[in-house]
Amino acid sequence: MTQIMNVLLSHDTPAAHWGKANLSFEQHSATIHLTKKDKLRQVQAGARKLRSQGLERVALKGANWDVDAQWAFFQGFATAKAGYQVEWTGESAVQELLEQRRISATFAKELVNATPEDLSPVALAEQAGDWLKHLGGSSVSLNTIKGENLLEHKWIGIHAVGRGSERPPALLEVDYNPTGDTNARVEVALVGKGITFDSGGYSIKSSEGMLGMKADMGGAATVTAALGLAIQMKVQKRIKLFLCCAENLISGHAYKLGDVLTYKNGTTVEIVNTDAEGRLVLADGLQAASETGAPLIINAATLTGAAYMAVGTNYNAIFSPQDEMIELAKQKSADVAEHVWPLPLEEWHKDMCPSPYADTANSRAMKGGGAGGASNAAAFLWRFVRNDANWLHFDLASAFADNNTPLWAAGGTAHGVLTIAELIK
Repeated sequence: MTQIMNVLLSHDTPAAHWGKANLSFEQHSATIHLTKKDKLRQVQAGARKLRSQGLERVALKGANWDVDAQWAFFQGFATAKAGYQVEWTGESAVQELLEQRRISATFAKELVNATPEDLSPVALAEQAGDWLKHLGGSSVSLNTIKGENLLEHKWIGIHAVGRGSERPPALLEVDYNPTGDTNARVEVALVGKGITFDSGGYSIKSSEGMLGMKADMGGAATVTAALGLAIQMKVQKRIKLFLCCAENLISGHAYKLGDVLTYKNGTTVEIVNTDAEGRLVLADGLQAASETGAPLIINAATLTGAAYMAVGTNYNAIFSPQDEMIELAKQKSADVAEHVWPLPLEEWHKDMCPSPYADTANSRAMKGGGAGGASNAAAFLWRFVRNDANWLHFDLASAFADNNTPLWAAGGTAHGVLTIAELIK
C-alpha cells in the first residue's frame, strides 16, 4: 500500500535552503507555507504541486485547516484520473460537510469528464436522475421526455438542436419534494444546459475548439450536483430541476441557418448561428421552470466564450435583472469561497440580436456573436423567464479546464456547485 503523506499548513516562511518554494518536506510530511495574502489560492496551488509530483494519498493534519482551506486543497489535488485520496481533519460535523461536498463535486466532475460516446443525452438524463433518486429516495420523482415526444410538449429548442443526432434529445424533470405535500409550492427551479457534445452544427467549430466540447453539459452537471448537495444537507424545500439534453451534430436532419423556431410562449427565433445552441435548449428549460411558479429560478450553462474572455478561468459570470439577486449570489459565493462576477444585463440587450424574419435571432452573424456576446445571450434567455420570478443566470467560465493549470487539473472543476447549493438553502 502506498505510504500516506501528511500535509500541514504553516504561516512561517520555509527554511532558507528551500529558496522561494512555498512547499517543504520532512520525512512523511509536507508543509504548505502561506506567505501571501491569498491563502486559499496558495493552498490549492500547493495541492496541485503535490499531486503533480505523484502523490496519491494524503492526510490533512494540524490546526490551520478550516473548511475552506480543506476544500481548496481537495479541488487542487483532485484529477480526472481516479486513485487519489484526501483524508479530512477537524470535528465530525466539518468532515461530514466536506464529504458531502466531495460526493457532489465528484459526481459533477465525472459527468463532465465522461466521453461523448459514453454520455448521450438520454444517458445524461438517466444518470443525473438515478443519482438524485439514490440520494433523495421517495422524495424524488422523475420524468423524462425524449425525441419526437418533445414536440408534443412544445419543447421546440431541445428538439431542434438535438435532431441532427441519431441519439435522441431529452428533457429531464426532477421533483424533489421532502414535504410529502403534493400541493407544496416549488421554492426553487433549477435549469441546466446539457449539450453532451457540441460540434457547432453547420456553424462548425475548429478541431481545437471542438476537443473540449464533451464539457458543454457542465451546466447540467453543476445544477444536478448542487441539488444533490442540498438533498444530502436535508434541505426541506420543494425544488424542481430541468436538464436540457442534446447533441449538436451535423446530418441531413440537423437544424440549419435561416430556420425560424416558434417557442411555446410564442417567441420566434431566427437561427443565424447553429453554434449558439445552448440558449436554444435553455429557453425550453426556463419556460418549464417558469411554469412551476417558483419564486427563484437559477440556470447554469457553459454558454459563451465571451464570458470566459471577460472573467477568465477562476470566476463564473453571473447575470440577473434584479440587483438584489446579484448581491445575494456574490454573498453566497463568498460564504463558500467560490468566485462569481456580475456582467451587464439591461432590457435593451434583448434587442442586440435583431432579425428581419423573427422576434429575435439567436445570435449575430459574426465571430462569437460580436461585442457584448455574453450579455446578449443572457438577454435572449430573459425572454423565456416568467416576469415576476427572481432569476439568476450562471455563465460557467470556470466549469472546465482544458489543460492542467496551477490551480486545476484538466477536466471538470465543479466550481459553482457550492454557490448554487447555498442559494437553494
